[in-house]
Amino acid sequence: MWVLLLIPTCAAAVLSCLRLVRVAAIADALADHLPADARPSGIGLYETAYLAGGPARVVDLALVRMAGLGRLHLAHTGWTTVVDPQGRSRLERALISAIGPEGQCRTAQLKAALAAHPTVRDIGDRLALAGLATPAVVRDRALRAIRHVRYALLWAAAMLLLTVVLNADGESARTALAWYALPLVLTGGTLLMARVDVHAYTAWAAPAGQRLLGAMRWPHVCLAGTADDLLTAVAIRGAEAVQDPRLRAALGRR
Repeated sequence: MWVLLLIPTCAAAVLSCLRLVRVAAIADALADHLPADARPSGIGLYETAYLAGGPARVVDLALVRMAGLGRLHLAHTGWTTVVDPQGRSRLERALISAIGPEGQCRTAQLKAALAAHPTVRDIGDRLALAGLATPAVVRDRALRAIRHVRYALLWAAAMLLLTVVLNADGESARTALAWYALPLVLTGGTLLMARVDVHAYTAWAAPAGQRLLGAMRWPHVCLAGTADDLLTAVAIRGAEAVQDPRLRAALGRR
């Protein structure tokens, strides 16, 4: 009986691990073929926000910036209202367009729509071409592959437990334990190796971008004493850097 459960368990473990290895190989190949002269010497706040937290962080920064300039009103009740409909940049125009013709919408709905907007995706694409951001396709595949290996590990553990429960005979349980150790060791070892080889590709920032972010974590950005400090803090740390409780609530943070 337990042999019938072991076969699909081993198959799931092997296939998920092979998929993760393939994703790691593709990511390494993309990193090796980046042009050496494509890396920019500096990046702006929106680029910093993308590297630190992805599209959602870019949206938070845009909302805080426009609210600080009086172009938007962010209510702690969860609504965003346009005050000045003239966008000064492509991202601001995209944000105002996402709010809609009525000039007001739910903040959560706005953030989801703007995070998927081509204007925000273009920021990530430019950073990926420069070698600073992990390509969205690579990141999604890496996260999905790691998730599948975890599922395979949990499935193997569950099948082993079920086999032990169904087989009261001690000899059968020991035999099953020896065989189930194969998918357990395979998936567990692959996850451990993924922490070294694949984990870097699950972040928004590529290794070069992470080094750049590390160099930008100045002590004063945590204080957010001025408007520029606040924007820098939001770009690096997210909405948690906002000290105003009403603004934090408007951004969906408590």
